[in-house]
Amino acid sequence: MKILASTLTIVLALFLAGCSGQTEDQKFVALAGTFLEQFLENNPEWATSLGDHRYDARLGDYSRAGIQKDRTFAMAYLDSLSGIDPEGLSPVNQTDYEIMRSNLRSWVFRIDTLREYEWNPMNYNPGYGIYGLIARDFAPVEERLRSIKGRLEDVPKVVAAAKENLKNPAKIHTETAISQLGGTIGMVQHEVDRLLEEVPEMKSALAPAQETAIASLQEYVQWLTEEILPNATGDFRIGDANYRRKLTFALESDYSKEEILKRAEADLRATQDALYETALPFFKEQYPHQTDEKVLENRKEVIRAALDRLAEDVPTNETIVDRAKGYLKETTDFVRSQNLVMVPDDPVKIIVMPEFQRGVAVAYCDSPGPLEEGGETFYAISPTPKEWSAERVRSFFREYNNHMLKNLTVHEAMPGHYLQLVHGNRFTAPTKIRAIFSSGTFVEGWATYAEQVMVEKGYGGPEVKMQMLKMRLRLIINAIIDQKIHTAGMTEEEAMQLMMNEGYQEEGEAAGKWKRACLTSTQLSTYYVGNMELNALRKAYEAKHGEATEMRTMHDAMLSFGSPATKYVKAALGL
Repeated sequence: MKILASTLTIVLALFLAGCSGQTEDQKFVALAGTFLEQFLENNPEWATSLGDHRYDARLGDYSRAGIQKDRTFAMAYLDSLSGIDPEGLSPVNQTDYEIMRSNLRSWVFRIDTLREYEWNPMNYNPGYGIYGLIARDFAPVEERLRSIKGRLEDVPKVVAAAKENLKNPAKIHTETAISQLGGTIGMVQHEVDRLLEEVPEMKSALAPAQETAIASLQEYVQWLTEEILPNATGDFRIGDANYRRKLTFALESDYSKEEILKRAEADLRATQDALYETALPFFKEQYPHQTDEKVLENRKEVIRAALDRLAEDVPTNETIVDRAKGYLKETTDFVRSQNLVMVPDDPVKIIVMPEFQRGVAVAYCDSPGPLEEGGETFYAISPTPKEWSAERVRSFFREYNNHMLKNLTVHEAMPGHYLQLVHGNRFTAPTKIRAIFSSGTFVEGWATYAEQVMVEKGYGGPEVKMQMLKMRLRLIINAIIDQKIHTAGMTEEEAMQLMMNEGYQEEGEAAGKWKRACLTSTQLSTYYVGNMELNALRKAYEAKHGEATEMRTMHDAMLSFGSPATKYVKAALGL
């Protein structure tokens, strides 16, 4: 591997030497272009999600050798970047230079220090790579099925890599992997068959790969269940030192862990105050005979009673998708009527979340990749799993009642993720670096900020405002439990009490969030930090241009630079 590393470094050094006489911008654009080509080839599933379909017929290399190859690749390009003077770059290229360098450093950190490939069996689920070829009609079904066949044939290699690499995973990661792999097996069985119904003449050619993949995945599940799970004593907590470094890469922000916690705890109290002020008039309206001042001054009782009344208006597994479709039209009409931001015409489709993706989040927005031409955006909603008890289902829909579903539609679709990502994909630059390395902090920050703007303009009345404030409590608590679980030994009971007593979450939602926090260190902090940064960005913009500035002008400007970290957007706006 040292020979490979030296060879690649020499090749890239010669490449830059051949660029002598060129400007720093020309050198960086050429290097970034070479990097992108090799990156996409080395990461075929990621290439598919970005919209580059040249490598759709294979899966990535998850073996030890493949992981070492990734490290060699990242180190070689870090060395090459050091040969370019960022001060000599244009502002756009300077931003992309920093984004590329940060992501390469993060990559090396994850390989060398986090070593997730040794303790997270969820990493070896090929479902995402296969689903990406099923979900979108980016090519004729025959072409996509040929690619699916190639990826199915690679599944045994992924399973073999998992058995080679995994060392004492944590119980929660193992249980979640087993559950999600069951969904992947079902997808390979049923969703692939659904595509084959359109071209039945391909069934015989695809059947062997399909059978082999299913058998291999079943073998992986059996191995995890019988050999790994009984002895899965690994710690899911990544520890303070690793958390700090991972947080720096995840946020691309100047906020320290301590500053985030300090601000979150202060914002928790302020948001509870705002929720009480909104809930009190609603409470008096709903319970006109309750005039006891002691009751009215009991903040938690008033808030809980108001939220309980809203929780009576619920969808079901059978109606939730249609309700969301109606709310999408409603929110789109509202954004247009208020002239809040330019509304694109790109299609968005509300779907039921595929089973193999359930178990971490309730909903997500899946936009077409920045390299995809004319793809659809999916707003996926997860119904309750079949094995849930009636009581847990009731708890779920109390949390995701019709008013909360409106707010969720704002966050995931309009004017949240869907709208922002469509705007972001329209940004053009000399390189595609920021397109492939988008900032989760900016993306989630915009979606939570969008919730506030809609309520600020009156969408949904006090009912949706209470749910927005409840969601704000949630994003604040997300940041608190994220770091306390992974760095301070917060227990499940402590996290549940905080979420339910201070955030007014239903037991089912809190239980799901505990699981998500254990599985996804630092990701839950992106919502709160992103929200702080977007609100600060608006404040800075209004300070420069005046508070009377048209919202659409301001928001279109904020969204016009792709999806980089907020600090880069701020600099690009001259703030």
